[in-house]
Amino acid sequence: MTTAPEPRDPRAALVFDDPLDQQSSDDTDRGWGEADDGDSAAGLKRFLDEKPPHHL
Repeated sequence: MTTAPEPRDPRAALVFDDPLDQQSSDDTDRGWGEADDGDSAAGLKRFLDEKPPHHL
């Protein structure tokens, strides 16, 4: 009696596509600190909270 083979995980397959043909998340404007609410006071507070110490 033979058993059926285990199903393979599709994420484990090797992909030989050129990675430079695909757009990465760094190539988009998403996540670069744009505020959706347009509140300038909140933007200033965020800037002051997140600025590096050498920008005093």
